[in-house]
Amino acid sequence: MGARASQPYEIKERIDGKTVIVTGCNTGIGKPTAQEFYRVGGRVIMACRDVSKAEKAADEIRKEVELSFPHDKAGKLIVKKLDLSSLESIRNFVDDLNDSEDQINILVNNAGVMSPTRKTTADGFELTFGTNYLGHFYLTLLLLPKILASAPARIVNVSSLAYEYGRIHWDDLSLERHYGMFTAYSQSKLANILFTRELASRLDGTGVTVNSLCPGVAATDITRFYGGVIRTIWGYLCPLVQKTIPEAITTILFCALDKSLDADSGFYYSDCARKELAPNALSEEDAKKLWDLSLKLVGLEEFHVKDNKADGLRIIAA
Repeated sequence: MGARASQPYEIKERIDGKTVIVTGCNTGIGKPTAQEFYRVGGRVIMACRDVSKAEKAADEIRKEVELSFPHDKAGKLIVKKLDLSSLESIRNFVDDLNDSEDQINILVNNAGVMSPTRKTTADGFELTFGTNYLGHFYLTLLLLPKILASAPARIVNVSSLAYEYGRIHWDDLSLERHYGMFTAYSQSKLANILFTRELASRLDGTGVTVNSLCPGVAATDITRFYGGVIRTIWGYLCPLVQKTIPEAITTILFCALDKSLDADSGFYYSDCARKELAPNALSEEDAKKLWDLSLKLVGLEEFHVKDNKADGLRIIAA
């Protein structure tokens, strides 16, 4: 599971005037992540499926920050609906942002699900793959023109050490024949890393970086899906490996804000340090294959992100 971080990340500079999107931030590690961006002056878009819960979380964040920090120096929290299991919801969210926001400086793709039984998204994809990976893939590409126009900018993909146990089931991506909760989760987290590496190669030289990370194990809502033997084992292991919430968001903040990463892209981090990837995440062929397949799945076959020496970077959204 990885060693616990020694201490929470200390944000060294304010981010006044910067716009930050955090997906899935009404609970879990997303909420304190959004709170930290807000505390140091960020214009934070809380992109959540349940708007009422997100509004409640936003109020709680404001009250928490007011207790320890002058409110007039905090940023702004803006709740917007985003259901990553629906391509239509993602398109509506992006359309809204294109109308309301002049720039996007940081995108944190954080939202995640685990399901003990096989479920599907509104578009027929297996829920875990469709939400954790494919929804974020689609969201990122639709937002990319505005992110590029805001460069320097960063994209941060929250993965997991579980990727090491995953594989892409090319002949059964929706796991109709091989479903298991951890099988689905590890596949989605491996896909996050392959996507990170492929996108980073295509954005080389643009001023937009993209990195992935493992936040570590923390007490979040995702553990509610554990049951049976897994819950029993987790009860024994939890005190040894579980991080506090401030520790768990450390690497997210590091990847989003630390100056030492200004030129780093395509890497994987844990405990605020770059980590060697396992062999299953190193295949450039798999990364390219997943990219092409994902474009087809979300209906963006005409979308091109290609650094061409003659034409420069081309962004064509269908």
